[in-house]
Amino acid sequence: VDILEMASIGEFDPLHTHVPATKIEVTVSFVVLYVQGIGTKEWREFGRTEVIENTLNPDFVRKFVLDYFFEEKQNLRFDVYNVDSRSSNISKHSFLGQTFCTLGEIIVSTAFLIFSGSDLTTMQLCANKLDKKDFFGKSDPFLVFYRSNEDGTFTICHKTEVIKNTLNPVWQSFTIPVRALCNGDYDRTVKVDVYDWDRDGSHDFIGEFTTSYRELSRGQSQFNVYEVRGPNVTLLSFKVESEYTFVDFIRGGTQLNFTVAIDFTASNGNPAQPTSLHYMSPYQMNSYAMALKAVGEIIQDYDSDKLFPAYGFGAKFPPDGAVSHAFPLNSDCENANCVGIEGVLEAYYECLRTVQLYGPTNFAPVINQVAQAAAGVMDGSQYFILLLITDGVISDMVQTKEAVVNASTLPLSIIIVGVGPAEFDAMEELDGDEVRLSSRGRVAERDIVQFVPFRDYIDRSGNQVLSMARLAKDVLAEVPDQLLSFMKSRSIEPRPALSHCPTPHIHENL
Repeated sequence: VDILEMASIGEFDPLHTHVPATKIEVTVSFVVLYVQGIGTKEWREFGRTEVIENTLNPDFVRKFVLDYFFEEKQNLRFDVYNVDSRSSNISKHSFLGQTFCTLGEIIVSTAFLIFSGSDLTTMQLCANKLDKKDFFGKSDPFLVFYRSNEDGTFTICHKTEVIKNTLNPVWQSFTIPVRALCNGDYDRTVKVDVYDWDRDGSHDFIGEFTTSYRELSRGQSQFNVYEVRGPNVTLLSFKVESEYTFVDFIRGGTQLNFTVAIDFTASNGNPAQPTSLHYMSPYQMNSYAMALKAVGEIIQDYDSDKLFPAYGFGAKFPPDGAVSHAFPLNSDCENANCVGIEGVLEAYYECLRTVQLYGPTNFAPVINQVAQAAAGVMDGSQYFILLLITDGVISDMVQTKEAVVNASTLPLSIIIVGVGPAEFDAMEELDGDEVRLSSRGRVAERDIVQFVPFRDYIDRSGNQVLSMARLAKDVLAEVPDQLLSFMKSRSIEPRPALSHCPTPHIHENL
């Protein structure tokens, strides 16, 4: 905060009883990005923007390039500082404010530039009347492409083939990821060097020119004829092919609808006893709550209304005590939605007090219920994820297989988490990684089931946060490809990125 003018007693006007206000100007100089380690609370500095002086509205040029993983909760923190000295020590500068968000929230917010890196560009170039470098012949020219970096250096991103003994080469067309060429910044400088190849590796420099992805994308035109010490290098063709990614669909507005189904069969044990898998300890979450929270907290970033249907199965449900395999955890038979993941957890805990654990372990009813909802939205605007948490072997395997095969044509993924010490061998059949699931002679159109036993992810030191992170990483890893497989099977393309998404709020400021 720079004090530009201090009010003085001499400026006080007693006739108008007005004290002149102190004029201040806030100069936001730079931003520091921190990332949080998986399963820890520690923040690690990822990078800093450049310093911009004397402005209230800085427009930073330096970009942060992060690896995005849907299956991880990637927490970010942005700290804003005003420069007070030349020191690189952050404590020597004035802290102005900060904001917290996840990378998932940024993905769904169009306030940020997101480059998914899926586009491929194919181009071809030629040259005319290059310098003759070889004593006994002409030249053996080739091109080297460089991407510019934020620190002013250049990184090689492509070399063409060498064309022997010519001053008028026409190089073969080549394909390169757009990200490799410009790292998502269409105006980033691309430098191209022209060399004459020598057998001993001491290639002769012929010349260079600079361009950008945006210039190249204009294709063959007067803008893409480059002078290289007299001779010209010309772009003959340029095309871009898009291979749509999970991010493209999320940016286009595809919502992930998350539904939970929890096993309330008697094999879980009396919830009032510490030996029960449903036991509510005052000191730590049980495996059901951990699995629900681990998966739900990641998916909720991709669901705008944060309303999650939550069901139980295998219990006697009040008031009549009839066994149900798809009862709402919130006891509202008209609307099973819970507000946020915390709302689902609260409904789960309350349900444990009101239902009687019973049996059997039937999956088909709740799968069919979610499949019915998914069947009503086949245009790519929504994709459904059902999380089933269970402690034992399925009682209705034949019906469940049929339900999964039927659902494989729908925008739906099913995640099954096994809790407790039971053997889950039969579950592997549903997870069609090795052999595609079939029922009554019909083979599943897509592999939509992922099964894991929670015990494989429990941290031996008792770190529940780490256990949950490991579980989520594994069970959610297949969802992006499953979503893409559905979109491709229906020839659905992502819609243009939405423009109404809010930016994350500053949680602390002046």
